[in-house]
Amino acid sequence: MSADSFDILRKVTTATITTMLLKKGIRRCWMNGPKPLVLGGERIVGPAFTLRFVPVREDLATPESWASPISTRAAIEDMPEGVVAVADAMAVPSAGIFGDILCARMKKRNVAALVTDGVAAPASVNGLTFVGWQQPIGCGGCAVFPGDVIVVDDDGAVVIPQNLVDFVAHEGAEHELYESWVFGEVEKGVKLPGLYPPNDEAKARYAAWRKARG
Repeated sequence: MSADSFDILRKVTTATITTMLLKKGIRRCWMNGPKPLVLGGERIVGPAFTLRFVPVREDLATPESWASPISTRAAIEDMPEGVVAVADAMAVPSAGIFGDILCARMKKRNVAALVTDGVAAPASVNGLTFVGWQQPIGCGGCAVFPGDVIVVDDDGAVVIPQNLVDFVAHEGAEHELYESWVFGEVEKGVKLPGLYPPNDEAKARYAAWRKARG
């Protein structure tokens, strides 16, 4: 992801991103389940660092496994600065994958965010077995590959396939600029048919407005 695309995506809503991906035929990009713990935060953008869990296997999912080379602790130490950690918790309602200490270590390593479809008080080994990181996973009904770009805001989390990042960023910014103009037209009493989506006449008026504003 280029620095330019990163800066643009920080200004584009997750709702707009889903619309841009729909134009490319991508429908399963919105993660069902993940929500911000606190509303009103800034929009966060970063490459996905994936964490994979599978159903519990009692001989492997033990407190002793936390000291294994293949553990959430080891994965955290491998996370580069600025990534968004995405954990496939299989939507298990009785297994919490990260507690305060692990999250504090992630914050110390400048991990941008953690996105998961499972949050609970009991330890992860109650219902899950951790098996690795930086592998393709599913989270909230979406396929997530290492390096895909994750955008999170107050509405939730969306995954952008790596090869579509530049398209989504630039088309998304243009789409939101058009919508800002549409709001103004609606306030003036203009009817929606022909305006949203635009017909040729609306496109011409928008082009003139865009040119006038520089």
